[in-house]
Amino acid sequence: MPYSEPRTRPRWWTELLLIAVVYSAYSAGRLLARGNTQDAIDHGLGILKAEKLLHLNLEHPLNRFLTHTPAVGIPADFIYASLHYLVTPVVLVWLFRRRPVQYRAARTWLMLSTLLGLIGFTLLPTCPPRLLDASEGFVDTMAQFSSYGWWGTGASAPRGMSGMTNQFAAMPSLHVGWALWCGVVLWRYGRTPLTRVLAVAYPLTITFVVMGTANHYFFDAVAGAAVMGVGYLLAKPALAFTDRLRARLSPATTPAPSPIVSAGCKTSASERIPGQRTSSADSTESVDTATDGSSPAAR
Repeated sequence: MPYSEPRTRPRWWTELLLIAVVYSAYSAGRLLARGNTQDAIDHGLGILKAEKLLHLNLEHPLNRFLTHTPAVGIPADFIYASLHYLVTPVVLVWLFRRRPVQYRAARTWLMLSTLLGLIGFTLLPTCPPRLLDASEGFVDTMAQFSSYGWWGTGASAPRGMSGMTNQFAAMPSLHVGWALWCGVVLWRYGRTPLTRVLAVAYPLTITFVVMGTANHYFFDAVAGAAVMGVGYLLAKPALAFTDRLRARLSPATTPAPSPIVSAGCKTSASERIPGQRTSSADSTESVDTATDGSSPAAR
């Protein structure tokens, strides 16, 4: 990220606290932004209709493939239920340790984009494909293969805890948004060919999974990428604002006056330091004193 960063590593405990606060606010906001069920269904059907008009409804063939191919569908469910919450923190820690100068900008980008996603959930609650009427042709693969995992009918939520998640937080897809963030960070700051491969493969895999499991529409994935783009553009001014605010709130420090080395004494052209004459001057004064018996001051 081309941002100006301080050349110091952020404190890990303050970073951990900040991320915990933002994630808690995000999770609580998801629960509060549930929206009306019928509105969410209407939004989902509207998105699906627009995709069909543009021949972009990739969810249908992908969902059918995962439904009829358990060898792919079951791993896809595990990927959806876990990697979103594991890979992103791992990349954050990796960046914190390896690239502390760039970490603050990347963290700010991720957080701003996440908060923008929360605004999207609030303004546009959307029913995911898996919750639409069966006549729309989607199968909830998470429910179909739930006996293999810890989840039930509430997407990736553990069994019996579906009420603790917002089922209509589909637009934008932050699964795709966070995966894209991970991919950009790994591509930009990774040094090995494997890192570059993972940088490309991970976001593509997540995009495939969220549509194939019928948890998101194609437009949800596009919106997730767009949210990350807007968050990236806002990160630099946000950092500049917080730096100005921190400088304004920090107590002003006045530099201490430098000590007066000469202690008030002045030097002349024949003196090296105050009160000390050169050896030649001292010798001349001694001869003059011995000749007329008077001090230099008396003359």
